[in-house]
Amino acid sequence: MAILNQLRNVVAPNLPIASAQYSQQYTDEYSNVLRLYFNQLSNFTSTVSSVNSGLALSHIGASDTTDQYATADNTPTIVKWNTLDSGLGFTLNADNSATAQYSGVYKIDYSLQFANTINAQHDVDVWLRINDVNVVGSTSKITLQARKSAGVPSYVLAVSFVVFKLNAGDILKLYWATDKAFIVSPAADGVYMEYKPAQTVPFAHPSIPSAIGAISFMSSLY
Repeated sequence: MAILNQLRNVVAPNLPIASAQYSQQYTDEYSNVLRLYFNQLSNFTSTVSSVNSGLALSHIGASDTTDQYATADNTPTIVKWNTLDSGLGFTLNADNSATAQYSGVYKIDYSLQFANTINAQHDVDVWLRINDVNVVGSTSKITLQARKSAGVPSYVLAVSFVVFKLNAGDILKLYWATDKAFIVSPAADGVYMEYKPAQTVPFAHPSIPSAIGAISFMSSLY
């Protein structure tokens, strides 16, 4: 179950059959059965409506505080995550994958900060893999404009989502590729994912992760 504070089904009680004549024992049994039933209803509604306890739903949120590079043009590259922002029912693995602990229908939302340092337009594709198999229909394509000027990249925030089914133990990875990879050494302009630390000038703002992602539980399997 992906709902970790599980909701127990409330089943209508089997009420005792009344005797032909008044019986104190029957009345007590009848009241006791109803009391137990209403206690179940009360527990159910308090779990759903409580702001403080609520439902603990399987999810994971992660981000990354490094620049990310493809090794070559048109080469699938895994999106990296070095910060677990929130997680329940998933494990974030050292190889930048996530393992689901509960089956269900899930949604992944992600935003990737791409930069282009070359003086020409270039494309990026982003897609999802489950158990190292590409998820059909999960690819998004973006086009980065040519750099603003020498030393000043153009930027695009790639934002998308995918809905998919998981079984317990399934492993998810997010991949990207570009037709013109930025190469660190020997230096070659191109496309990469950029991290920016918090700034104070010309105005103060928080850091810009190179990647932000969240996987959320939507439904049990059907």
